[in-house]
Amino acid sequence: MSAPVTGTAPTAASCARLDRRPAPPEPAPLAPSAPLVAPAEALTAAETDRYSRHLTLPGFGDDAQRRLKNARVLVIGAGGLGSSALLYLAAAGVGTIGIVDDDRVEPSNLQRQVVHTTAGTGTLKVDSARETLLALNPLIRVERHPLRLSAGNALELFLRYDLVIDGADNFATRYLVSDAAAIAGIPCVWGAILRYSAQVSVFWEPRGPGYRDLFPDSPPAASAPSCGEAGVLGMLCGAAGSVMAAEAVKILTGVGRPLIGRLATFDLAESTWRELRIVRDPARPVVTQLQDDVPAACTVVGDVRPIDSAALRLLLAERAAGRADFVLLDVREPEESAQGDIPGSRSAPLATLDAMTLADLSPERRVVLYCTRGVRARAAAHILRDAGYRDLDVLTGGMLAWTAQR
Repeated sequence: MSAPVTGTAPTAASCARLDRRPAPPEPAPLAPSAPLVAPAEALTAAETDRYSRHLTLPGFGDDAQRRLKNARVLVIGAGGLGSSALLYLAAAGVGTIGIVDDDRVEPSNLQRQVVHTTAGTGTLKVDSARETLLALNPLIRVERHPLRLSAGNALELFLRYDLVIDGADNFATRYLVSDAAAIAGIPCVWGAILRYSAQVSVFWEPRGPGYRDLFPDSPPAASAPSCGEAGVLGMLCGAAGSVMAAEAVKILTGVGRPLIGRLATFDLAESTWRELRIVRDPARPVVTQLQDDVPAACTVVGDVRPIDSAALRLLLAERAAGRADFVLLDVREPEESAQGDIPGSRSAPLATLDAMTLADLSPERRVVLYCTRGVRARAAAHILRDAGYRDLDVLTGGMLAWTAQR
Protein backbone atom coordinates (compact mmCIF):
# COMPACT_ATOMS: atom_id res chain seq x y z
CA MET A 1 0.00 0.00 0.00
CA SER A 2 1.08 3.56 -0.47
CA ALA A 3 0.34 4.44 3.15
CA PRO A 4 -1.41 3.00 6.20
CA VAL A 5 -4.95 2.43 5.06
CA THR A 6 -7.56 3.69 7.47
CA GLY A 7 -9.50 6.08 5.26
CA THR A 8 -9.50 9.87 5.15
CA ALA A 9 -12.42 11.95 3.97
CA PRO A 10 -11.68 14.73 1.48
CA THR A 11 -12.98 18.07 2.69
CA ALA A 12 -12.22 20.37 -0.24
CA ALA A 13 -15.67 20.82 -1.74
CA SER A 14 -14.24 22.85 -4.60
CA CYS A 15 -12.45 19.75 -5.87
CA ALA A 16 -15.58 17.60 -5.94
CA ARG A 17 -17.94 17.40 -8.89
CA LEU A 18 -21.25 17.39 -7.05
CA ASP A 19 -24.58 18.47 -8.44
CA ARG A 20 -26.89 20.02 -5.87
CA ARG A 21 -29.43 20.98 -8.56
CA PRO A 22 -31.60 18.79 -10.77
CA ALA A 23 -29.34 17.01 -13.27
CA PRO A 24 -30.07 15.49 -16.67
CA PRO A 25 -31.17 11.85 -16.59
CA GLU A 26 -28.32 9.37 -16.42
CA PRO A 27 -28.21 5.74 -17.52
CA ALA A 28 -30.07 3.65 -14.98
CA PRO A 29 -27.83 1.71 -12.58
CA LEU A 30 -27.89 -2.06 -12.51
CA ALA A 31 -31.42 -3.11 -11.65
CA PRO A 32 -32.00 -4.90 -8.34
CA SER A 33 -33.18 -7.89 -10.39
CA ALA A 34 -29.72 -8.35 -11.94
CA PRO A 35 -27.31 -9.69 -9.30
CA LEU A 36 -23.60 -9.48 -9.96
CA VAL A 37 -22.80 -13.16 -9.32
CA ALA A 38 -24.55 -16.44 -9.96
CA PRO A 39 -25.76 -18.55 -7.03
CA ALA A 40 -23.58 -21.34 -5.67
CA GLU A 41 -24.74 -24.86 -5.00
CA ALA A 42 -27.20 -25.59 -2.21
CA LEU A 43 -26.28 -24.41 1.27
CA THR A 44 -24.99 -26.99 3.70
CA ALA A 45 -26.73 -27.66 6.99
CA ALA A 46 -24.08 -25.62 8.80
CA GLU A 47 -24.55 -22.70 6.41
CA THR A 48 -28.33 -22.86 6.69
CA ASP A 49 -28.06 -22.64 10.45
CA ARG A 50 -25.46 -19.87 10.44
CA TYR A 51 -27.26 -17.64 7.94
CA SER A 52 -30.80 -18.35 9.12
CA ARG A 53 -31.59 -14.66 9.71
CA HIS A 54 -30.72 -13.91 6.10
CA LEU A 55 -32.79 -16.84 4.87
CA THR A 56 -35.91 -15.54 6.61
CA LEU A 57 -35.33 -11.96 5.46
CA PRO A 58 -37.99 -10.88 2.90
CA GLY A 59 -36.39 -10.16 -0.47
CA PHE A 60 -33.15 -11.93 0.43
CA GLY A 61 -33.55 -15.59 1.24
CA ASP A 62 -31.76 -18.67 -0.04
CA ASP A 63 -30.99 -17.34 -3.51
CA ALA A 64 -29.15 -14.24 -2.28
CA GLN A 65 -27.24 -16.24 0.32
CA ARG A 66 -26.01 -18.68 -2.30
CA ARG A 67 -24.84 -15.76 -4.42
CA LEU A 68 -22.81 -14.49 -1.48
CA LYS A 69 -21.32 -17.94 -1.09
CA ASN A 70 -20.16 -17.78 -4.72
CA ALA A 71 -18.85 -14.19 -4.50
CA ARG A 72 -15.26 -12.99 -4.48
CA VAL A 73 -14.60 -9.59 -2.85
CA LEU A 74 -11.26 -7.79 -2.64
CA VAL A 75 -10.77 -5.33 0.25
CA ILE A 76 -8.06 -2.69 -0.10
CA GLY A 77 -6.71 -2.11 3.37
CA ALA A 78 -7.24 -3.86 6.69
CA GLY A 79 -7.41 -0.54 8.52
CA GLY A 80 -10.34 1.32 10.04
CA LEU A 81 -12.77 1.03 7.15
CA GLY A 82 -11.48 -2.34 6.02
CA SER A 83 -11.77 -3.83 9.49
CA SER A 84 -15.51 -3.31 9.82
CA ALA A 85 -16.19 -4.18 6.19
CA LEU A 86 -14.18 -7.39 6.50
CA LEU A 87 -15.97 -8.50 9.64
CA TYR A 88 -19.41 -8.00 8.15
CA LEU A 89 -18.50 -9.58 4.83
CA ALA A 90 -17.20 -12.64 6.64
CA ALA A 91 -20.19 -12.81 8.95
CA ALA A 92 -22.55 -12.45 5.98
CA GLY A 93 -21.00 -15.46 4.24
CA VAL A 94 -19.11 -13.95 1.30
CA GLY A 95 -17.36 -17.05 0.00
CA THR A 96 -13.93 -15.61 -0.82
CA ILE A 97 -12.47 -12.46 0.69
CA GLY A 98 -9.14 -11.02 -0.45
CA ILE A 99 -7.17 -8.54 1.68
CA VAL A 100 -4.52 -6.17 0.31
CA ASP A 101 -2.27 -4.51 2.89
CA ASP A 102 1.48 -4.47 3.52
CA ASP A 103 1.37 -2.81 6.95
CA ARG A 104 1.79 -4.32 10.39
CA VAL A 105 -0.51 -3.91 13.38
CA GLU A 106 0.45 -1.06 15.72
CA PRO A 107 -1.07 -0.26 19.15
CA SER A 108 -2.53 3.01 17.82
CA ASN A 109 -4.52 1.01 15.24
CA LEU A 110 -6.57 -0.84 17.84
CA GLN A 111 -8.76 2.16 18.73
CA ARG A 112 -10.64 1.72 15.44
CA GLN A 113 -9.26 -1.27 13.49
CA VAL A 114 -11.44 -3.83 15.23
CA VAL A 115 -10.40 -6.81 13.10
CA HIS A 116 -7.06 -6.79 14.97
CA THR A 117 -6.26 -7.56 18.61
CA THR A 118 -3.51 -6.67 21.05
CA ALA A 119 -2.03 -10.13 20.56
CA GLY A 120 -1.56 -9.35 16.88
CA THR A 121 0.58 -6.26 17.45
CA GLY A 122 3.61 -6.38 15.18
CA THR A 123 2.19 -8.96 12.78
CA LEU A 124 1.14 -8.31 9.20
CA LYS A 125 -2.38 -6.93 9.04
CA VAL A 126 -3.36 -9.49 6.40
CA ASP A 127 -2.36 -12.28 8.79
CA SER A 128 -4.06 -10.73 11.81
CA ALA A 129 -7.25 -10.07 9.83
CA ARG A 130 -7.33 -13.55 8.31
CA GLU A 131 -7.05 -15.17 11.72
CA THR A 132 -9.94 -13.08 13.07
CA LEU A 133 -12.17 -13.67 10.05
CA LEU A 134 -11.71 -17.43 10.05
CA ALA A 135 -12.36 -17.53 13.79
CA LEU A 136 -15.59 -15.66 13.12
CA ASN A 137 -16.62 -17.79 10.13
CA PRO A 138 -14.61 -20.91 9.23
CA LEU A 139 -16.94 -21.58 6.28
CA ILE A 140 -15.35 -18.88 4.10
CA ARG A 141 -11.99 -18.52 2.36
CA VAL A 142 -9.61 -15.63 3.06
CA GLU A 143 -6.83 -14.80 0.60
CA ARG A 144 -3.85 -12.74 1.76
CA HIS A 145 -2.13 -10.15 -0.44
CA PRO A 146 0.67 -8.64 1.68
CA LEU A 147 1.80 -6.22 -0.99
CA ARG A 148 1.94 -2.59 -1.99
CA LEU A 149 -0.76 -1.97 -4.60
CA SER A 150 0.75 -0.58 -7.80
CA ALA A 151 0.01 -0.05 -11.46
CA GLY A 152 2.00 -3.18 -12.11
CA ASN A 153 -0.11 -5.56 -10.02
CA ALA A 154 -3.52 -3.94 -9.54
CA LEU A 155 -5.27 -5.02 -12.73
CA GLU A 156 -4.13 -8.64 -12.59
CA LEU A 157 -5.29 -8.81 -8.97
CA PHE A 158 -8.65 -7.11 -9.57
CA LEU A 159 -9.54 -9.45 -12.43
CA ARG A 160 -9.60 -12.32 -9.91
CA TYR A 161 -12.48 -10.76 -7.99
CA ASP A 162 -16.09 -9.71 -8.60
CA LEU A 163 -16.00 -6.47 -6.61
CA VAL A 164 -13.47 -4.28 -4.80
CA ILE A 165 -13.89 -2.30 -1.58
CA ASP A 166 -11.57 0.72 -1.31
CA GLY A 167 -10.58 1.71 2.20
CA ALA A 168 -7.35 3.55 1.28
CA ASP A 169 -6.50 6.86 2.95
CA ASN A 170 -4.53 8.61 0.22
CA PHE A 171 -5.53 10.03 -3.12
CA ALA A 172 -2.89 8.28 -5.21
CA THR A 173 -4.17 4.86 -4.12
CA ARG A 174 -7.81 5.87 -4.55
CA TYR A 175 -7.23 6.95 -8.14
CA LEU A 176 -5.34 3.72 -8.79
CA VAL A 177 -8.09 1.56 -7.28
CA SER A 178 -10.85 3.36 -9.16
CA ASP A 179 -8.95 3.22 -12.46
CA ALA A 180 -8.12 -0.47 -12.08
CA ALA A 181 -11.74 -1.28 -11.22
CA ALA A 182 -12.94 0.69 -14.26
CA ILE A 183 -10.58 -1.14 -16.60
CA ALA A 184 -11.48 -4.50 -15.04
CA GLY A 185 -15.18 -3.64 -15.33
CA ILE A 186 -15.97 -4.39 -11.69
CA PRO A 187 -17.77 -2.19 -9.15
CA CYS A 188 -15.75 -0.25 -6.59
CA VAL A 189 -17.31 0.49 -3.20
CA TRP A 190 -15.51 3.53 -1.81
CA GLY A 191 -15.50 5.11 1.62
CA ALA A 192 -13.57 7.79 3.46
CA ILE A 193 -13.57 9.14 7.01
CA LEU A 194 -12.10 12.04 8.96
CA ARG A 195 -12.73 13.15 12.54
CA TYR A 196 -16.55 12.82 12.80
CA SER A 197 -17.47 12.67 9.10
CA ALA A 198 -17.81 9.79 6.65
CA GLN A 199 -18.52 9.44 2.94
CA VAL A 200 -19.56 6.34 0.99
CA SER A 201 -20.33 5.79 -2.68
CA VAL A 202 -20.18 3.16 -5.44
CA PHE A 203 -18.19 3.72 -8.63
CA TRP A 204 -18.99 1.38 -11.51
CA GLU A 205 -18.00 2.61 -14.93
CA PRO A 206 -19.62 2.86 -17.40
CA ARG A 207 -22.85 2.18 -15.48
CA GLY A 208 -22.32 5.29 -13.40
CA PRO A 209 -19.80 7.96 -12.39
CA GLY A 210 -16.28 7.11 -11.30
CA TYR A 211 -13.99 8.48 -8.64
CA ARG A 212 -12.49 10.89 -11.18
CA ASP A 213 -15.96 12.35 -11.72
CA LEU A 214 -16.20 13.10 -8.01
CA PHE A 215 -12.63 14.37 -7.78
CA PRO A 216 -11.36 15.38 -11.25
CA ASP A 217 -8.24 16.82 -9.65
CA SER A 218 -6.52 15.75 -6.48
CA PRO A 219 -7.55 18.06 -3.62
CA PRO A 220 -4.71 19.94 -1.94
CA ALA A 221 -2.81 17.92 0.63
CA ALA A 222 -4.13 20.26 3.31
CA SER A 223 -7.67 19.13 2.68
CA ALA A 224 -6.93 15.57 3.74
CA PRO A 225 -4.74 15.22 6.82
CA SER A 226 -4.32 11.66 7.97
CA CYS A 227 -6.21 10.19 10.91
CA GLY A 228 -2.96 10.42 12.86
CA GLU A 229 -2.92 14.17 12.33
CA ALA A 230 -6.60 15.06 12.50
CA GLY A 231 -7.95 12.26 14.68
CA VAL A 232 -10.98 10.09 14.10
CA LEU A 233 -13.69 8.74 16.38
CA GLY A 234 -13.23 4.97 16.24
CA MET A 235 -16.92 4.18 15.96
CA LEU A 236 -17.13 6.19 12.74
CA CYS A 237 -15.06 3.48 11.05
CA GLY A 238 -17.69 0.96 12.07
CA ALA A 239 -20.53 3.09 10.74
CA ALA A 240 -18.89 3.70 7.36
CA GLY A 241 -17.36 0.24 7.03
CA SER A 242 -20.66 -1.50 7.67
CA VAL A 243 -22.37 0.65 5.02
CA MET A 244 -19.60 -0.26 2.57
CA ALA A 245 -20.09 -3.96 3.32
CA ALA A 246 -23.84 -3.54 2.85
CA GLU A 247 -23.31 -1.89 -0.54
CA ALA A 248 -21.16 -4.81 -1.60
CA VAL A 249 -23.78 -7.33 -0.49
CA LYS A 250 -26.52 -5.43 -2.33
CA ILE A 251 -24.59 -5.41 -5.58
CA LEU A 252 -23.54 -9.04 -5.32
CA THR A 253 -27.07 -10.26 -4.63
CA GLY A 254 -29.16 -7.73 -6.56
CA VAL A 255 -31.02 -6.76 -3.40
CA GLY A 256 -31.79 -3.08 -2.87
CA ARG A 257 -30.56 0.07 -4.63
CA PRO A 258 -26.79 0.65 -4.57
CA LEU A 259 -25.14 4.05 -4.17
CA ILE A 260 -24.24 4.33 -7.86
CA GLY A 261 -24.17 8.02 -8.79
CA ARG A 262 -24.89 9.00 -5.20
CA LEU A 263 -22.65 10.14 -2.35
CA ALA A 264 -23.87 9.37 1.17
CA THR A 265 -22.32 11.54 3.87
CA PHE A 266 -22.67 10.98 7.62
CA ASP A 267 -21.90 13.42 10.44
CA LEU A 268 -21.50 11.28 13.52
CA ALA A 269 -21.33 14.27 15.86
CA GLU A 270 -24.74 15.47 14.66
CA SER A 271 -26.12 12.03 13.75
CA THR A 272 -27.21 13.27 10.34
CA TRP A 273 -27.13 11.65 6.89
CA ARG A 274 -27.13 13.54 3.59
CA GLU A 275 -27.16 12.40 0.00
CA LEU A 276 -25.61 14.21 -2.96
CA ARG A 277 -25.81 13.38 -6.65
CA ILE A 278 -22.53 12.67 -8.45
CA VAL A 279 -22.59 13.80 -12.08
CA ARG A 280 -20.61 12.12 -14.83
CA ASP A 281 -18.30 14.35 -16.82
CA PRO A 282 -18.98 13.57 -20.50
CA ALA A 283 -15.66 15.22 -21.46
CA ARG A 284 -13.54 13.09 -19.16
CA PRO A 285 -11.32 10.66 -21.10
CA VAL A 286 -11.93 6.96 -20.54
CA VAL A 287 -9.20 5.40 -18.40
CA THR A 288 -7.21 2.88 -20.43
CA GLN A 289 -4.00 2.45 -18.46
CA LEU A 290 -2.78 2.64 -14.88
CA GLN A 291 -0.17 4.95 -13.43
CA ASP A 292 1.66 5.10 -10.14
CA ASP A 293 1.91 8.88 -10.16
CA VAL A 294 1.33 10.77 -6.91
CA PRO A 295 -0.95 13.80 -7.49
CA ALA A 296 1.02 16.99 -7.80
CA ALA A 297 -0.92 18.59 -4.96
CA CYS A 298 0.82 16.23 -2.56
CA THR A 299 4.34 17.28 -3.48
CA VAL A 300 6.52 20.27 -2.65
CA VAL A 301 8.12 22.13 -5.54
CA GLY A 302 9.76 25.44 -6.23
CA ASP A 303 11.43 27.30 -3.40
CA VAL A 304 10.34 25.01 -0.56
CA ARG A 305 13.15 23.04 1.10
CA PRO A 306 13.02 20.09 3.50
CA ILE A 307 14.80 20.39 6.84
CA ASP A 308 15.30 17.53 9.29
CA SER A 309 15.06 17.67 13.08
CA ALA A 310 18.81 17.72 13.65
CA ALA A 311 19.29 20.66 11.30
CA LEU A 312 16.39 22.53 12.88
CA ARG A 313 17.87 22.09 16.37
CA LEU A 314 21.13 23.61 15.15
CA LEU A 315 19.23 26.43 13.49
CA LEU A 316 17.33 27.17 16.70
CA ALA A 317 20.62 27.27 18.60
CA GLU A 318 21.99 29.69 16.04
CA ARG A 319 18.92 31.88 16.44
CA ALA A 320 19.26 31.85 20.21
CA ALA A 321 22.86 33.00 19.82
CA GLY A 322 21.78 35.81 17.53
CA ARG A 323 23.46 34.36 14.46
CA ALA A 324 20.29 33.36 12.57
CA ASP A 325 16.97 35.03 11.89
CA PHE A 326 13.89 33.02 10.95
CA VAL A 327 10.30 32.41 12.02
CA LEU A 328 9.17 28.94 13.11
CA LEU A 329 5.46 28.39 12.33
CA ASP A 330 3.33 25.64 13.87
CA VAL A 331 0.45 25.14 11.42
CA ARG A 332 -1.39 22.56 13.55
CA GLU A 333 -4.70 23.29 15.24
CA PRO A 334 -4.52 25.05 18.65
CA GLU A 335 -5.65 21.93 20.52
CA GLU A 336 -2.78 20.00 18.96
CA SER A 337 -0.24 22.68 19.82
CA ALA A 338 -1.49 22.72 23.40
CA GLN A 339 -0.30 19.14 23.80
CA GLY A 340 3.26 20.14 22.98
CA ASP A 341 5.13 22.26 20.47
CA ILE A 342 8.66 23.15 19.44
CA PRO A 343 9.95 25.88 21.76
CA GLY A 344 10.19 29.21 20.04
CA SER A 345 7.48 28.49 17.48
CA ARG A 346 4.52 30.64 16.58
CA SER A 347 1.03 29.21 16.12
CA ALA A 348 -0.46 29.77 12.67
CA PRO A 349 -3.18 27.10 12.07
CA LEU A 350 -3.42 26.08 8.44
CA ALA A 351 -7.21 26.45 8.42
CA THR A 352 -6.87 30.22 8.97
CA LEU A 353 -3.52 30.81 7.30
CA ASP A 354 -3.49 33.64 4.77
CA ALA A 355 -1.65 36.85 4.06
CA MET A 356 -3.72 38.78 6.62
CA THR A 357 -2.75 36.49 9.50
CA LEU A 358 0.91 37.03 8.64
CA ALA A 359 0.70 40.76 7.95
CA ASP A 360 3.55 41.42 10.39
CA LEU A 361 5.83 38.86 8.75
CA SER A 362 8.03 40.17 5.96
CA PRO A 363 8.18 38.01 2.81
CA GLU A 364 11.94 38.50 2.95
CA ARG A 365 12.35 36.55 6.20
CA ARG A 366 13.09 32.86 6.33
CA VAL A 367 10.15 30.74 7.47
CA VAL A 368 10.29 27.18 8.80
CA LEU A 369 6.97 25.33 9.02
CA TYR A 370 5.93 22.16 10.82
CA CYS A 371 2.83 20.13 11.64
CA THR A 372 2.35 16.58 12.91
CA ARG A 373 3.84 14.65 9.99
CA GLY A 374 4.59 17.27 7.35
CA VAL A 375 1.52 17.15 5.11
CA ARG A 376 -0.11 20.34 6.35
CA ALA A 377 3.22 22.14 6.61
CA ARG A 378 3.86 21.47 2.92
CA ALA A 379 0.42 22.80 2.05
CA ALA A 380 1.08 25.91 4.18
CA ALA A 381 4.37 26.40 2.36
CA HIS A 382 2.46 26.50 -0.94
CA ILE A 383 0.18 29.20 0.49
CA LEU A 384 3.14 31.29 1.62
CA ARG A 385 5.00 30.80 -1.64
CA ASP A 386 1.96 32.00 -3.59
CA ALA A 387 1.84 35.04 -1.27
CA GLY A 388 5.39 35.98 -2.20
CA TYR A 389 7.50 34.21 0.43
CA ARG A 390 10.57 32.58 -1.06
CA ASP A 391 12.76 31.41 1.84
CA LEU A 392 10.76 28.43 3.09
CA ASP A 393 11.60 25.19 4.89
CA VAL A 394 9.34 22.30 5.94
CA LEU A 395 10.28 20.03 8.85
CA THR A 396 10.58 16.50 7.48
CA GLY A 397 8.39 14.11 9.49
CA GLY A 398 6.89 16.97 11.49
CA MET A 399 6.39 16.91 15.24
CA LEU A 400 6.56 13.13 15.31
CA ALA A 401 10.11 13.17 13.95
CA TRP A 402 11.07 16.03 16.29
CA THR A 403 9.92 14.22 19.44
CA ALA A 404 11.42 10.91 18.28
CA GLN A 405 14.91 12.48 18.25
CA ARG A 406 14.80 13.93 21.75
